Amino acid sequence: MAKLVAHMRLIAGALALAFIVAISAPVSAQQPSMVNPTADAVKEQQLLQQLKMIQGRVTIPDEKSSVLVHPAGREWRQFHTVTLKWIGGISIIGMLVVLVLFYLWRGPMRVKSGYSGINILRFDVLERFVHWLTAVTFVILGITGLNITFGRAVLLPWMGPEAFSAWSEWAKYAHNFLSFGFTLGVLLMFVMWIGRNLPTAVDVQWLKQGGGMFDKTDSTHAPAYKFNAGQKILFWVIVFSSAAMIISGFMLMFPFYSGLTVGNMELAEIFHAVVGVLFVALILGHIYLGTVGMEGAFGAMADGNVDLNWAKEHHSLWAKEEIQADKVKGGAMRPAE
Repeated sequence: MAKLVAHMRLIAGALALAFIVAISAPVSAQQPSMVNPTADAVKEQQLLQQLKMIQGRVTIPDEKSSVLVHPAGREWRQFHTVTLKWIGGISIIGMLVVLVLFYLWRGPMRVKSGYSGINILRFDVLERFVHWLTAVTFVILGITGLNITFGRAVLLPWMGPEAFSAWSEWAKYAHNFLSFGFTLGVLLMFVMWIGRNLPTAVDVQWLKQGGGMFDKTDSTHAPAYKFNAGQKILFWVIVFSSAAMIISGFMLMFPFYSGLTVGNMELAEIFHAVVGVLFVALILGHIYLGTVGMEGAFGAMADGNVDLNWAKEHHSLWAKEEIQADKVKGGAMRPAE
């Protein structure tokens, strides 16, 4: 009896095993012989095409922090690390090369009639203060801004990691805080000089003669008031460029108050950087003309005075106004020390 029960259990077990194998055979037949767990997985590029970004969920107020991958960020990084360097390098180095070649060909613009020994006041204390406030803050902003683009390639190998990190940190603070001084300077400059920088009929003749900059004999001098056509153009370019830099800069400094998205901030940074490097190149030309490019010009922003003959040659209409005013009020013209 015991043997019969044992045989029956053995037969029942064999039948059960056969039944299980028969059921599972079709399922296993559907499985691939080789398994590739990543073949059918959703790839990152598919997610980006479908969702435009890879984003999670956060509980903090800043919802922008939930963005993990943003395709435009890769384009921005490519522009910032490669394209911007080419734009900045070509514009700034190109301007320096042009100025050197122009100086070697033209030389400085001389006072053809020589110095008279009489000084005429061109810019008063307030005007010089506003100019140097704007100029000094711009130079520091330019250097610290260029550090973001070129510092790692130019300064890091020379300074070393620790010194470069310390310098970059202070450069960031200087760039942010001195922007307020630059903004104040631009606003004061605009208010002080806008009346003198409106176009007049006299400017057409100055432009036709190229301001005498291409006349090696220094005999070409179109009449001009306190600011000639070239200076007026520079004034308005500086005003609009400064406005663009200030607005985009403050948007980057206070993104949460301006309601910028990550994409908007990337565009604002690109705009700020491109205008910045072109602005630096432009000011290099302005510095050249105010120093070595034009004899007697630097005194206008040093102590405020220029020689009377310089004024008659470069700004004859303004010199006439000042001489007439001196006869009435006094103090506008005085002997040189």
